Amino acid sequence: MRKLIILLLLLGTSAIGQDNTPKDYFSNPLEIPLVLAGSFGELRSNHFHSGLDIKTQQREGIPIYAPADGYVKRIKLAHYGYGKALYIQHPNGYITVYAHLKNYAGVIQEYVKKKQYEKEIYEIELFPSNTDLIVNKGDLIGYTGNTGSSGGPHLHYEIRDSSSRPMNPLLFGIEIPDTKNPLVNSVFVYPIGEDAQINTSQNPLKLRLTRQKDGSFKSENISAYGRIGFGISTDDQQNGASNKNGVYQIKTIFNGEENFDIRFEKFSFDETRYLNRFIDYGYFQKNKQRIQKLFREKNNPLSIIHSEIDNGYITVEEGFTSNYTIEVTDIKGNKSIVYLPIEGKRDTILLPEEKNETEDYIYSNEATSITKGKFSIYIPANSLYEDTYLDIKVSGDTLMLHDDVIPIHKNITISVDASNYANEDKDKLFLGRLNYKGKPYYNTTYPYGDKLSTRTRTFGSYVLTSDTTAPTINPSNFKPDTWISKNETLKLKIKDDLSGISSYRATLNGNFILMEYNYKKDVVTYDFSDNIVVDTENKLKLIVTDNVGNSATFEATFFRKNT
Repeated sequence: MRKLIILLLLLGTSAIGQDNTPKDYFSNPLEIPLVLAGSFGELRSNHFHSGLDIKTQQREGIPIYAPADGYVKRIKLAHYGYGKALYIQHPNGYITVYAHLKNYAGVIQEYVKKKQYEKEIYEIELFPSNTDLIVNKGDLIGYTGNTGSSGGPHLHYEIRDSSSRPMNPLLFGIEIPDTKNPLVNSVFVYPIGEDAQINTSQNPLKLRLTRQKDGSFKSENISAYGRIGFGISTDDQQNGASNKNGVYQIKTIFNGEENFDIRFEKFSFDETRYLNRFIDYGYFQKNKQRIQKLFREKNNPLSIIHSEIDNGYITVEEGFTSNYTIEVTDIKGNKSIVYLPIEGKRDTILLPEEKNETEDYIYSNEATSITKGKFSIYIPANSLYEDTYLDIKVSGDTLMLHDDVIPIHKNITISVDASNYANEDKDKLFLGRLNYKGKPYYNTTYPYGDKLSTRTRTFGSYVLTSDTTAPTINPSNFKPDTWISKNETLKLKIKDDLSGISSYRATLNGNFILMEYNYKKDVVTYDFSDNIVVDTENKLKLIVTDNVGNSATFEATFFRKNT
């Protein structure tokens, strides 16, 4: 059997598509009722969600089982992002991914711990050979958790094709009860071009919607002229959960002809940041609601757009009445419909297009360098999606680099002249983005002589500031110089109030020990099941360093009976 699995894996097909997606190949990874906290393609910060977030009954430690035969292709442990993640290659060419795990199981856990101790690091990425960790369908592979950038206990589950493109797992036969129609939150209409107008305005307009007796929606009458586009804020809800998840399909129809079709079936990670071009980014930053544009602007290569006529735009002519319809559908076929009647009328413009002109105009397809006071900004070509004015000001050590209402696709570089600081102080300087409380959030900062630089993909205010305070370390579940034979773990609270924790290293009786860092709780934990403790009297040493090099050391002795 083992040789057969390996042979099938080596011969695995690369021809995968939605049309031949296997509906009964993968079993469910959890043996509990499946309820979703997040769906495939859901709109997230700077990316589309690449899998399903399966609820785990508000607890950790639920067993995860291999949904099909395969082998462990990749293992990654990180403090942030996916936390503890596992990747399994299957003979049919697909890859399944499991993230935010509490722990791996059996030989997989042993394999990981061995590698971590060999390299004396916690964060690690491993690529076992196709014979190292073979799994059979139904094998226990791990336990659900809340590691990485997870906001609560759940399993993030993905299915990727042979090109590592995430696909909608619900296309593979996973059953999630759903009898609810998608939610329609709001609809916007956008004038496109100098002569376009909507209700005597050249600015985007939120439309008033009225629910009809049949459950559909109808907007107020729209008076428009010229080229226009629409946008919608919509969510889906499955049975048994109040979470507002992403929908499966949005389709528009103009005067009886299909005009634009979006389907959340598959995408590549290379395109996922174009979500910021797909949504009305400025509206989201101000109102925390994502409007999906039902038209394709330039510099939007998204493959989720299944079909389109004239990039989804429509042209309204004077004197003609038109009908525009939006259909929102979930993967179970539940549908919500919005009807938008349009009267072609060219009126006097009462509300001209709002323009905030400044002295700094950026051409998106050209690289730009700008100097303001002690700051320099370099914007590579194609960092912005369109030409725009930027509002840039400097006050002392603070750079006000526009407001975060315009998306940045590629990193821009901010540099600052720090020559007025003494050499002994420069090592503690960093560039940080000010949060809503006015506190700097550390950006990775690089020194170049008298200059410091950082890269960013977010507009906002940045400040040159100094951190001269070392992190703090305090024991959490034990007291020094005491017996702790009943403890299963050692926990210490580590914290840095300004530049943040960069690294840590712990030893016990001079030997490296593996400590897991939970940045959400500011806690590092050592598990005694690692069997490093060999003495009755034990000396612990923990060194914690922040992002500018300030270091703190904690040393303590404790006593423990050997078992």
